[in-house]
Amino acid sequence: MRKEVFARGIAIATAALVAQAASAQVSLPAQISWTAYDVGSAGYNQAVAIGAALKNELKVDLRVLPGKNDVSRQVPLRSKQVQFSATGVGASYLAQEGVIDFAAKDWGPQEVRVLLTSNADSNLSVGVAADLGIKTFADLKGKRVAYIVGSPSLNENVTAILAFAGLTWNDVKKVEFPGFGQSWDGIINNQVDAAFATTTSGKTYQLEASPRGIYWPPLPHNDKEGWKRLQDKAPFFLPNIATEGAGISKAKPHEGAAYPYPILIAYADQNADLAYNMTKAMITLFPKYQGSSPGINGWALDRQKFEWAVPYHDGAIRYFKEIGKWTDAHQKHNDNLVKRQQVLKAAWAEVNKSNIADEAAFVKAWMELRAKRLEAAGFVAVYH
Repeated sequence: MRKEVFARGIAIATAALVAQAASAQVSLPAQISWTAYDVGSAGYNQAVAIGAALKNELKVDLRVLPGKNDVSRQVPLRSKQVQFSATGVGASYLAQEGVIDFAAKDWGPQEVRVLLTSNADSNLSVGVAADLGIKTFADLKGKRVAYIVGSPSLNENVTAILAFAGLTWNDVKKVEFPGFGQSWDGIINNQVDAAFATTTSGKTYQLEASPRGIYWPPLPHNDKEGWKRLQDKAPFFLPNIATEGAGISKAKPHEGAAYPYPILIAYADQNADLAYNMTKAMITLFPKYQGSSPGINGWALDRQKFEWAVPYHDGAIRYFKEIGKWTDAHQKHNDNLVKRQQVLKAAWAEVNKSNIADEAAFVKAWMELRAKRLEAAGFVAVYH
């Protein structure tokens, strides 16, 4: 027994020394800046926890700028006020595609790149106030649903989940809010009945503890027609069973959907050495921030999905190759995603040559040309 305990102690100590040695080889500036979701969100809370690990282990200060919506998170990243963003599908996938808010003249398709993604034991869905007695998403008909101004990712996700039940925004009462946090405060204050979030967001736990309570309607995985309607609107969603979140546990799992969140991104032109070291720090310091915030364990190396919808940064790829986790299949998939971005970039340059003054006419012309060029190159347009 003593030998077993001793051996276990040696193994733990050895692992700690290996992690310490690996983190000692990380080279980051004294301060790193990220944008993240609003204060109280799972993404913001995780960024703060990761910042504590960076500070304690590497003496690096992580400055986290909260943003109420996709555009407010993306502006500092594009203007190089921050190096990275812990964001969602809006400022990654939708920004890459140049659609919704990113179809505007001053945006267009963004050459974003992934460093790391979080794939947690949580779902991303529409939560509802438990006092409504709602059981399925079809029951949302006629109810008040939150719409976040300037946040296409959240709103498009709601669109997709409504589509699962054969509903549209015309079937519910749309209630506008300026940010994610306010929408969930709105449920607590009985201004709205439903809103979108990850099941581990701090705001969802606040609703669970409030008099209204929380309920997550299911997205049954055997409902093939419902899933087709959902994925036609949001191809980045995948079926998932959540065991973590407000009102959710291993004993009370939630049958729903998920995609990576948060997603740590940079622009393609971000310094490759910086991207390499940021990725390396996230992986080697994982034992230091593991379990420190709901959903944060999704950043683990064995949770990574290297064939997602947005390409990885060259610096991150260098690190994954170094540790033997990047395959030829991953590279082929990544190269194809980069090609998609190049097709979008060329189409954007083409539409801008037309000098269309009217914003609405410009967006219409862009969306038409975008779909045409993508399909001609063998890609699915998704958005039209």
